[in-house]
Amino acid sequence: MISTFARPLTPRRPNSVRAPLLSHTIDEVTSALDPTLVGEVLDLLTDLAHHGTTMLIATHEMNFAKDVSHQIAFLEKGVLVEKGTPDQMFNDPTHEATRKFLERSR
Repeated sequence: MISTFARPLTPRRPNSVRAPLLSHTIDEVTSALDPTLVGEVLDLLTDLAHHGTTMLIATHEMNFAKDVSHQIAFLEKGVLVEKGTPDQMFNDPTHEATRKFLERSR
């Protein structure tokens, strides 16, 4: 499982609609959704990140993780295996478990 740490590109004050999500952990938010809704939810989370909301997100949506995150952590069976920037994690993972996971998710 990949955990992403999304930080804003530009710091802004979130409006009252976004405020309840501030500093929340979001666990597999798209896992039980109808496939037609996944894009909408990911767009909302991307918008929140770009408008100043800090989130810790557990996801299997690798393109989303790559595009939104500033830091990524790969966990296996609840144990931290590796962490780094999206560029490091997707282009040059150091651990075999991370490489295998990313290969399977392509």
